[in-house]
Amino acid sequence: MSASTKNASIREVALYYLPVEMRMPLKFGNQIVESVTCARARIVVEGTDGKTAVGWGETPLAVAWVWPSSLTYEERHTAMKDFTLLIAKTLNEWRETGHPLELGFDFIEHRLHALQDKFNSTRPAQSALPHLAALVCFSLFDIAVHDAYGQLHECRTYDTYHADFMSRDLGDFIEPLEGIASFKGKYPSDFLIAKPQLQLPVWHLVGGLDPLDDGELTGSEPQDGYPTTLIDWITRDELDCLKVKLRGNDAAWDYDRLAKIGRISREMNVTWLTTDFNCTVTDPAYVNDILDRLKLEDPVTYQKILYVEQPFPYDLEANRIDVRSVSARKPLFMDESAHDWRFVRLGRELGWTGVALKTCKTQTGALLSLCWAKAHGMTLMVQDLTNPMLAQIPHFLLAAHAGTIMGVESNGMQFYPEASTPDRLVHPGLYRRKGGILDGSTLSGHGFGYRVEEVGRELPEAVSC
Repeated sequence: MSASTKNASIREVALYYLPVEMRMPLKFGNQIVESVTCARARIVVEGTDGKTAVGWGETPLAVAWVWPSSLTYEERHTAMKDFTLLIAKTLNEWRETGHPLELGFDFIEHRLHALQDKFNSTRPAQSALPHLAALVCFSLFDIAVHDAYGQLHECRTYDTYHADFMSRDLGDFIEPLEGIASFKGKYPSDFLIAKPQLQLPVWHLVGGLDPLDDGELTGSEPQDGYPTTLIDWITRDELDCLKVKLRGNDAAWDYDRLAKIGRISREMNVTWLTTDFNCTVTDPAYVNDILDRLKLEDPVTYQKILYVEQPFPYDLEANRIDVRSVSARKPLFMDESAHDWRFVRLGRELGWTGVALKTCKTQTGALLSLCWAKAHGMTLMVQDLTNPMLAQIPHFLLAAHAGTIMGVESNGMQFYPEASTPDRLVHPGLYRRKGGILDGSTLSGHGFGYRVEEVGRELPEAVSC
């Protein structure tokens, strides 16, 4: 049976908006975030034999992360919701057939840019929706199609990324650098972990506003039974990996913050740190000076830093900064910059050595970037978007199948743990970190293994598509 007989097409799209309040504020770059809207999609696909199946996808519309701007939060938030709805309406009328990777790629390449241009043509130039935001708005639908396809063929989604299901190989989607072997005849399965571990080391996010110890408490912290200080989190969850949010425009504050977290890490036997400057640095010397000072004055903390994440502006084409001086000191990972494999290629040329994958930039795009990066010797990580509820599961599975430098980041349980209460009853190890790990062993069944029916979440009324 040829792969084309296993193609699918979208037959029905439903969209839901789930508002979530954060228990503690999270600082993204120069903006403080106190709530988020999770966009959820329910998609029905149909196979060539007329059989149908339902899939689900979800992504937080992380306004501050995808769209740094002087516009108000609500202006950007409303625009992203409106664009997500526009995508839903478009997909309800889209009748292309193929494997989810093929459908996702074709929509991004041939429809998403056009929709973005159409949407932005009605808005002032200074309020144009950026492409990273457009990808986030599309990602929930793309994830849902990948899930539905596994349901349709009664197998796990990650078991469909090879020639038995795909009519087109990687050579139709990505191009290698000159001198690197062709992607012809290669499929995502050639770059994925065939038998992944479902217990992964987990990274805790130390936000810029998070109190580190009792001395930093202000009295305004929630009294809800969850840890408040970094020390309390390390103690409760037995954390071994800490991701440190820095400012990128205040070297003294950044150094002191890293040094203090380094001291706590030594005292509490935390092995690994990473630094996240959230695109606020424009000169590599800023990062180099902090790293060099740590190496001289606090070498243990310096050694604990496993990699450095995205210090520089995410628009690599407009900011072609040679970053080799940073990556000579520590592995340097693209995050916001890694929109798709083309940006990964540009990043590699500029000296970046690793890629932080995110399902919120689409499952399709994450897989293609993963394949390109691995083929060119780049290291991988899977970073969080403070994913709660359903969004946590494809995120975790991407890390399990990618083969990351160290586990997976997961911080939804820090900022809105109650949002995932129904999910935690079915998948306790994915929504509560224990022994410094996330445990996905409860995932079962077809697609992404959500077990949606058992979770039984009551959804709001669907948005009219």
